[in-house]
Amino acid sequence: MTATLPPATAPARNSARQSALDRLKAHAPFLARLAELYPADVEAFLTDGVDAALAGLTPPSVDDHIMVALRQWRGRAALLLALGDLSGEHDVATTTRLLSDFADQACDLALAAAFAERVPDAAPRGLAVIALGKLGSHELNYSSDIDPILIFDPETLPRRERDDPDEAAVRIARRMVEILSTRTGEGHVLRVDLRLRPHPEVTPIVLPVNAAISYYESQALAWEQAAFIRSRASAGDKALGEAFLDAIQPFIWRRSLDFRQLKEIGAMSDRIRDHYAQGQAFAPGYDLKRGRGGIREIEFFAQVHQLIYGGREPALRVPATMDALAALAAAGRIDADVAARLTGHYAFMRRIEHRLQMIEDQQTHCLPTQAEALDGVARLDGEADGAALLARLEPVVKDVGAIYDRLVAERAEREGLPRDEAELAARLVAAGFDPPDAALRIIGDWRAGKERALRSPAAQEALEAVLPELVTALGAAPDPAQTLLRFDKLVAGLPSAINFFHLLAAQPALARIATRILSLAPALADALAARVELIEGLIDRRAFEAPATCEELLVEWAPGLAGLDYERLLDRVRDRVGERRFAYGAQLVSSASDPLDIARGYSELAEAALRVLADATVAEFVEAHGRVPDSELVILALGRLGGRSLTHASDLDLIYLFTGDHLAESDGPRPLGATSYYNRLAQRVTAAMSVPTAAGKLYDVDTRLRPQGAQGPLVVTLDSFERYQREEAWTWEHMALLRARPVYGSDAARGQLERLIRELLARPRDAGEVRRDAASMRDKMLTHKPPKGPLDIKGGPGGLVDLEFAMQVTQLSTGQCHDPQIDAALACMRGVDLAPAGIPEAYELLARMLVMLRLTAPDGEPATPAARDMMASACGEPGWPQLLAAHDAARQEVADWWASIRPHDSQEQEMET
Repeated sequence: MTATLPPATAPARNSARQSALDRLKAHAPFLARLAELYPADVEAFLTDGVDAALAGLTPPSVDDHIMVALRQWRGRAALLLALGDLSGEHDVATTTRLLSDFADQACDLALAAAFAERVPDAAPRGLAVIALGKLGSHELNYSSDIDPILIFDPETLPRRERDDPDEAAVRIARRMVEILSTRTGEGHVLRVDLRLRPHPEVTPIVLPVNAAISYYESQALAWEQAAFIRSRASAGDKALGEAFLDAIQPFIWRRSLDFRQLKEIGAMSDRIRDHYAQGQAFAPGYDLKRGRGGIREIEFFAQVHQLIYGGREPALRVPATMDALAALAAAGRIDADVAARLTGHYAFMRRIEHRLQMIEDQQTHCLPTQAEALDGVARLDGEADGAALLARLEPVVKDVGAIYDRLVAERAEREGLPRDEAELAARLVAAGFDPPDAALRIIGDWRAGKERALRSPAAQEALEAVLPELVTALGAAPDPAQTLLRFDKLVAGLPSAINFFHLLAAQPALARIATRILSLAPALADALAARVELIEGLIDRRAFEAPATCEELLVEWAPGLAGLDYERLLDRVRDRVGERRFAYGAQLVSSASDPLDIARGYSELAEAALRVLADATVAEFVEAHGRVPDSELVILALGRLGGRSLTHASDLDLIYLFTGDHLAESDGPRPLGATSYYNRLAQRVTAAMSVPTAAGKLYDVDTRLRPQGAQGPLVVTLDSFERYQREEAWTWEHMALLRARPVYGSDAARGQLERLIRELLARPRDAGEVRRDAASMRDKMLTHKPPKGPLDIKGGPGGLVDLEFAMQVTQLSTGQCHDPQIDAALACMRGVDLAPAGIPEAYELLARMLVMLRLTAPDGEPATPAARDMMASACGEPGWPQLLAAHDAARQEVADWWASIRPHDSQEQEMET
């Protein structure tokens, strides 16, 4: 991995190297960690430059430690390539080529290792990696996935004597992907996405070469033709890969384009805008890749011209975007000034894209929305602040958008609208779709029956009946264009749209709720797409009443669950929970309930499901193995379930225990010792709660808080639990007990467990030791799971984890206010002056924000102004700026409390003395 650039003076180069390292350490935590891990590489870079440092970076050999060796090699390469980029010793084209070269070598090594494991004595051959996308054009991002197609030759692939060729190829390919993609303690090597192969939902991950050739010659779609513009045989059996690409050249580069192909290329151009740009205005949060005027529009501008002219002009068949622009200009197919401007814009935006990805090795393309984070990206690139970066980017984005607009206009000027489409266009504009072009195309596809749900005359009749109200509801959504795209995805997944459209026509209010959900709550939108009948549950007025308690839910469900066999019961409970959880989410989106009330509702719902399914599982188990005399299963909830504060996405923290003698034996036809009995029973309860069925899954269950964690038995007796907690448990395990609550078992067993926990928590403790242990644990958590961003409500500084640590240290040290519900515990602590006055209010704000974020923005902060306004309203603030200000104040309040409790270095030294 070497590259040669024009020389620079040594003092300037050394100054640039030091500046690059300083910016890296200050603004890119991922790279800063690598710099600490590999100081020799940093020193080689500072002394001799990036090319010399890279020359000393040799790929690992294929041996038993390939998983570790590849990841360490990747870490060193990532560090040096970033330093070369930041220092200016490598330009964007050099950086992307070296990243691509690394990926090629990594694929070769992983494939060789997979062959060596499967057929140790055979040379790797007969399986090729065809690189598409940015890897295919040697333009790989700093933190990109790769999009290969894998092909194999059944005649030459080495395999074991009795192996079927297809099965052997799949095993080798799967192992290659595991070696590259599995995340270990050292991270990963490459994310591998194999979904660009033909029909990925039904085809194996590696295709026989002749079958692949046949598909591309006869069935492939226009987008697949475009994808192969940037293709090459990058790893594995390159001779096989090149022969495959030679065979499909007529598919990629057609000497003449018929009218249908031209229309398909035009439609692809439209979809780039409609499905990715989404009307996105340039501002913080702008998507450099998919936004209007972004990287993808430059790439597609070049590819459209290559598709049109490349069949007759071989000189245009170059994969890299900047090379393609130069070739198109040289051939007179695009204006030379346009090519020069787009080339410069492309290099600049790709450079900033790399800065975004360097910070935490994330595959992101969006500018941060928070000023502090945006400043960090800007300073990593050498700019003064985020405003300066935006000022440089804005004219670039506008120019790219204008050039791409002209490409789109060339097609639009040649096409007119039929009369019925003109009427629909006027209706769409009146509803808020201005311009209406994207909406017209989607609705046109519905009317043409392109979705299976709309192919019958009855479905078309239902569509026309609901269309006026639907257009109005979609237009009234906070983000009409995005909502229409999600609605289109929902329709595409329906087996039939007749009943759904009839329901919306009969209940216009449901259409408005549905569009609001699609626009504002991705988690609910996904649930609705998977099970569209969820919308019917919102017809019942009770869906918007206060959340039910566990006991109320058990009474409500009992008639419908009676008499069901075990498998049907699992599905029915999943249906009931899904309906109720969807209704609670709809309440949040409709601003009908306080998020804290909904959090309690989520918790009561999970507890009801656990009690029903645990009862059913115990009954099923007793039929085969009987009961253990004078013994029963007890389930202890911790964390958010224990504290009745679940979110839409929470998992369940459970500890399984049993009463009685561990030496006893069950009395059924197939008796088991008590320990084996309850361990197997607990496994089945976990499966009942978490394993997906035809109706989906309920919850992820986490049992790692049990005695001795994942290394200990799944279930222990109450006596063993007590002994462990008294003699062996760490301080953090007693902190976890502060949010513990028995949720399953007889009244007597739960009462016994509650008394035990109260006694354990009431034991006198060394306050200094508790503080030191808690601070050490918190530091470890920050090291292993750093904050995800400024809106990491849980894990960031001054977040809910810090609040719980401060609260729990105080509770353990004083022996007071041991209530598993945080709000109740804080109220108690305020009453005895153990918590600052502002803490209860700070907790409520942060808890409300967490509930809303998990529903409306599971991957970060809300993306649209409407979603932000909704979240602000739910948290009692008039707008997003005011919510951020309140959030910052609450975080500071919490941070100050935790800082006043955790020991500092001077305190620690004094205590040790």
